[in-house]
Amino acid sequence: MIRNPAIGFIGFGEAGSNIAGGLRKAGIDRTFAFDIRPVEDRAEVSGTIVLDSPSALAAASDIVIAAVTANSALDAAKSIGPFLKEHHLYVDINSVSPALKQEIEVVIRNTGASFIEAAVMAPVPPYGHRVPMLLGGNGAHGFMETMAPFGMRLEVLQGRVGTAAAVKMCRSIVVKGLEALMLECVLAAGHFETEDRVFASLNESFPGIDWKKLADYMISRVVLHGERRAHEMDEVAETLRAIGIDPIMAEATARRQDWGAKMDLRAHFGPDGPATYREVLDIINKTNS
Repeated sequence: MIRNPAIGFIGFGEAGSNIAGGLRKAGIDRTFAFDIRPVEDRAEVSGTIVLDSPSALAAASDIVIAAVTANSALDAAKSIGPFLKEHHLYVDINSVSPALKQEIEVVIRNTGASFIEAAVMAPVPPYGHRVPMLLGGNGAHGFMETMAPFGMRLEVLQGRVGTAAAVKMCRSIVVKGLEALMLECVLAAGHFETEDRVFASLNESFPGIDWKKLADYMISRVVLHGERRAHEMDEVAETLRAIGIDPIMAEATARRQDWGAKMDLRAHFGPDGPATYREVLDIINKTNS
């Protein structure tokens, strides 16, 4: 168990920066980040020091948390791997397939460092570092013992590396699929000016859910994170193929999420995204007119 560890983030987007900010408030006084993109503004908010290389990040950190896009997860491990030592804990929180988690584990274990797969089971905001995570890998118990005192909500799963990732992948079929369905629904309902009727019918069929509010939230997530979600759903599709399931719905979800990303809707809004789905429809209608 490491007391008051130094935490390094390779990748400092929404997930990494929010976790770092929460950990700083919880008592971690040394956080560092390396990202190929400029992240100084995010780092300043959380009191995180930006470093200029993976080697510098490894030298400064006891625990390295990889929080990059799904298609960069293996590259991130390979970039920092040569600089890891036996005392390091490497935590991969990226949304990738069980097979890719296992491939990353091999890279990290070959350095002598301990590997932890972490499946993030809810949007990081507003939970911050308290977002629920499922863990696996030879370093899972050590990571939990070190970080639980700072308020992290961690659960170690039995089984080989990839088990936590499998839970995350199956959950994403529903969560990201609902986002894609909701976007497609309001695109059509907005065209016919029938949103109120559609939401009223859904409210009656599924009591207890405010479908208008859900549409506002889900479509904002697509706008902000469509590209990352499309990559994740590609990983879901690979996971399904590997076990003999035709990923019909996962592939469709990836297409719709990617469509939102290619529309570059995010460029029309601030860092918090649109407040309502109607704002998104207005942008789309202007773009297509």
